[in-house]
Amino acid sequence: HVQLVESGGGSVQAGGSLRLSCKVTDDPTSRYYMDNTYCMGWFRQAPGKEREEVATLNAGGNFMTYADSVKGRFTISRDNAKNTLFLQMNSLKSDDTGMYYCAAREPWQTEYNYWGQGTQVTVS
Repeated sequence: HVQLVESGGGSVQAGGSLRLSCKVTDDPTSRYYMDNTYCMGWFRQAPGKEREEVATLNAGGNFMTYADSVKGRFTISRDNAKNTLFLQMNSLKSDDTGMYYCAAREPWQTEYNYWGQGTQVTVS
């Protein structure tokens, strides 16, 4: 009943910036809503590599985690009024190239159970 749609990917030169967005659409009849229910995260997968967690945000929106490789460069945030999750990516490196996925889960879930289709980021 939750749909995630990413946007904002593209091609950028090393050192540049991109901001990814993830629009969350929930069932309006559901008792669970993004602003106080879902844990959200950004993941990425480079060609030939396993998917890795990039950044996460708890259901309350006040606790973030980041992969060591992106700390100080990426910022995860959410706009509850717009039901949108963001990933601001600065000082991009070629190693940041990959398909970026938005994911969500209810707080009691241990695995992310809702996924977007992904948006491609290419850094050259």
